[in-house]
Amino acid sequence: MRTGWGDRELDLPRHPVADWAAARRTRLAQTFPGERLVLPAGTYKVRSNDTDYRFRADTAHTYFSGNQTSDAVLVIEDDHHVLYARPRSDRDSDEFFRDRQYGELWAGRRPSIKELSDSLGIEVKHIDDLPSFDGDDRKVRDVTTDEDLGRVASELRLAKDEWEVGELQEACDITALGFEDSVREWDRVLEFGERWIEGTFFRRARAMGNDIGYDSIVGGGKHATTLHWIENSGPITPGELVLLDMGVEGNNLYTADVTRTLPVDGTFTPLQRDLYDLVHAAQEAGIQAVAPGVPFLAAHDAAMAVLAHGLEDLGLLPVPAEEALDPDSKVYARWTLHGTSHMLGMDVHDCGKAADDSYRNGTLGEGYVLTVEPGLYFQEDDLLVPEELRGIGIRIEDDILVTADGYRNLSASLPRTSSDVEEWMARLRG
Repeated sequence: MRTGWGDRELDLPRHPVADWAAARRTRLAQTFPGERLVLPAGTYKVRSNDTDYRFRADTAHTYFSGNQTSDAVLVIEDDHHVLYARPRSDRDSDEFFRDRQYGELWAGRRPSIKELSDSLGIEVKHIDDLPSFDGDDRKVRDVTTDEDLGRVASELRLAKDEWEVGELQEACDITALGFEDSVREWDRVLEFGERWIEGTFFRRARAMGNDIGYDSIVGGGKHATTLHWIENSGPITPGELVLLDMGVEGNNLYTADVTRTLPVDGTFTPLQRDLYDLVHAAQEAGIQAVAPGVPFLAAHDAAMAVLAHGLEDLGLLPVPAEEALDPDSKVYARWTLHGTSHMLGMDVHDCGKAADDSYRNGTLGEGYVLTVEPGLYFQEDDLLVPEELRGIGIRIEDDILVTADGYRNLSASLPRTSSDVEEWMARLRG
């Protein structure tokens, strides 16, 4: 078994992210001069007994190295950067033949040290050579435990570079295809319910990307009022709406995050259309508020103003809309529930460790990518709304790039207006 095998070392081209990642490491090192920065990739997590979840590398590790293999550690010391990795084992080792987690016969081929170095443009050493750093003369920061390093690693990701924008655009384009696949299979959707849409979208994500960026939300009828409904086990019922919040994660781990709310019959009822158009007007106001230099919360504030006045017109607010919009009131939030935006990138809720002054209470900059996703949610047992509203949930979400002169909607290929949604569904269903 151990003899008679040919050499399969590959000469890999340099990965497109290599130069970008090198520049990112330099910026990170300059923030912590003279210190040693440690960024692990992570390892496998058990799903059940002796089976693991499919591995997905830690975002910060991959952002600064480009590496997506497990059990690796990136170490940055000023201008000295080393990736300690677990390469493929030789055929003269027990690991190759017997290890169910890392052995090539069981788990597939891992890249060699040379292949990783050629591709990523960084010095690579075996993970077994990683020092312990005990008694180190330099301050050592681990991104998994050090709050300052975690914060900076997040804040450096706020502005996306040209390569990242391309990756996010590709993720949005594949996501749009997944939405189209789902509508083309509407007869099966009606037969099998929410599960069919989840499976159909996942097929597209795996065919053209790495995975889904997060568990798909397929909320038919009253399930649309549960913000993170990921069970996706309910029926798709004629006469109701279905909320689809889904995003493809591309092969370089950048994810889209898009929501559309569709009429199951292909045509909105008058009530559904009125509510949908209100949410669309709120989203449009939020998108139009996006520009460099404006507060991050500008899109949220603009969208909430539209929704609050719409709820007032529906006779639902106990006070005038302007009073409801006061930060000390916000009674409209009973039916809007969540913020309108979050940053988007390699994580669906990207840059999560950034300081409030740089993120929530900060201003938008060119290259930032954020969602704009207002919604209205009327719970099935909400006695403060008319019976015909109960159990209706509507959200519309797009991925917005902040440009020098305003914004660009990366997910604009999917229809947003009620009439465009109807036409799109009719065309795809034939």
